[in-house]
Amino acid sequence: MKVKKVYLAISYSKRELFNKEVNALKSLFNSYGIELLVFVDKYNFQQSEEKVMMNAAFGEIDSCDLLIAELTIKSIGVGIEMGYAYSKEIPICYIRRTGSEYSTTAAGCASSIIEYDGIDMLVREINLLMNK
Repeated sequence: MKVKKVYLAISYSKRELFNKEVNALKSLFNSYGIELLVFVDKYNFQQSEEKVMMNAAFGEIDSCDLLIAELTIKSIGVGIEMGYAYSKEIPICYIRRTGSEYSTTAAGCASSIIEYDGIDMLVREINLLMNK
């Protein structure tokens, strides 16, 4: 898989619960020379700027080669980002922690699905995906 930029779709309100995962993915992609864009970390919008926010998100997704959707905790925003990427035929990797609720909608859009039990497993599985 030839990838230069990856978009990480993750819940804004639950973002802090995934610091270890985000840091591990940043480190992994950095080792490949690939930019990991974490939209919720890069941008900050006011509540009244929802259209500006979504236009920015869609623009960033358009510039990516892969979207990773972290859906351990279901998120409407991540679902919208996945749907947009799917409509643009951008590969989607759906990831979730073992034991979390499975989303058939997300799975139906995903090119690959990773259920992980710890950071090491997540990194190993993403690494395998990148080497396909």
